[in-house]
Amino acid sequence: MSSKSESKPVGQYFDAAIGLLQRVRDEESGNVTEAGTLLADAVASGGRLFAFGAGHSSLAAQDVVYRAGGLALMNLLAVPGVVGVDVMPATLGSALERVDGLAGAVLDSSPARSGDALVIISLSGRNSLPVEMAMNARALGLKVIGVTSVAYATETKSRHVSGTFLMDHCDVVIDSKIAVGDAELTLDGVDAPFGPASSVVTNALMQAMVAAAIEELASRGIQPPLLRSGNVDGGHDWNGRVFQEYGDRIFYRH
Repeated sequence: MSSKSESKPVGQYFDAAIGLLQRVRDEESGNVTEAGTLLADAVASGGRLFAFGAGHSSLAAQDVVYRAGGLALMNLLAVPGVVGVDVMPATLGSALERVDGLAGAVLDSSPARSGDALVIISLSGRNSLPVEMAMNARALGLKVIGVTSVAYATETKSRHVSGTFLMDHCDVVIDSKIAVGDAELTLDGVDAPFGPASSVVTNALMQAMVAAAIEELASRGIQPPLLRSGNVDGGHDWNGRVFQEYGDRIFYRH
């Protein structure tokens, strides 16, 4: 890439994203491996796996559910109104993240139980919903993995009555290294920063975590319950056998 192209936002964005990916690889691999071990522990002991995120953080949660090459036991823990921007108006999702008590109601009506593992993705980790989701999940006996930006805990104030953040209620915390505001670029004449990179980094962290879980299961002599692509020959038959064997731990087909 020429120096001219590197000075433009396109090259700058790719450089920023690559830099963040390299940083989490170098600084968070141990935590990612530890999180993968927690997932493997749950799978090996008959538990189930769940992922939760609100707003754009939900994208990374959805990316590991019913995914070719992924663990079949990963389920989306959905909170109505906050899963994506399809809710109207889209701003309602942001408002619901600040509602006290919503997480407890969702968990109480979900299939999650003691011995399961829950990954909670929240960039800021400061709103009531992810904080209470982690608190309530641990009280129920779930292992909780938090994927968040630790910078928010030092540079912003919690919106939960306890004054705590998601990272304060997790068994393992993975720091996405995203700066407060989630905007990597600036440009003369443009009044606000732009170029969010949290989705790129968080999706990579989630896939690395699943890869770590798969490696850990294999090291214990356990065949990981993986899904194949339905667009390759034999994929549907393979997945059908996985669904049949693990159907009581897969909730996105009910």
